[in-house]
Amino acid sequence: MCGRYAITLPPEAMGRLFGTQDIEALGNLQPRWNMAPSQPAPVAARDASGAVALRLLRWGLHPVWHKERPGSKSMINARSETAFEKPFFWDAWKRRRCLVPADGFYEWRRGPDSERTDATPHWLERTDGAPVVFAGLWERWRPADADPEDSEAWVRTFAILSTAAGPDIAELHHRCPVILEHGAHAAWLDPATGHEALMALTAPPPEGTLRHRPVSKDVNSVRNDGPHLLA
Repeated sequence: MCGRYAITLPPEAMGRLFGTQDIEALGNLQPRWNMAPSQPAPVAARDASGAVALRLLRWGLHPVWHKERPGSKSMINARSETAFEKPFFWDAWKRRRCLVPADGFYEWRRGPDSERTDATPHWLERTDGAPVVFAGLWERWRPADADPEDSEAWVRTFAILSTAAGPDIAELHHRCPVILEHGAHAAWLDPATGHEALMALTAPPPEGTLRHRPVSKDVNSVRNDGPHLLA
């Protein structure tokens, strides 16, 4: 799974990563070393015209049919093995897949009975130094009493897909975010990509993809942010 990550790439670099110049919606985006659920994060997805664009979406997917506002019942992760058959995710799986850029992410080494506050956080990044790109799903939601003509009423949200842990992360956790190689980005976003091809893309990352090391426990608090978290 993935509950915290860092993204410090400038918008221009994200645009090059995903082959788009549509980055204006990111505005004056600031580096983040402790991205947490419910916060706005940069996400690449196809717009209404089919072109790839970068937008800020709230982390925690919330389907359009949900009556409550996005919050505690929103889902930050989705199991890739079952997302396509779950009402919470299946429409996004078919129509609204996305790419979530990151420098890397955090996972906690726990004992059998340990809580996160007692566990040691580890930083995971690609061994080749490239950005990490998570496979994601996105949705949109608006209040039932919103003006149908008000496009600003929509709240756009996303979830990061997870898969079984690969050998690089298995000692830390039994689950791992789905990490897409650069050549798989277009296929993941393409609405014409078939189910079997999509499932193949959600396989655990091969051995040697990731490396990890212990870091500061300051990352445990969402109030903390900055490069010192990686010390």
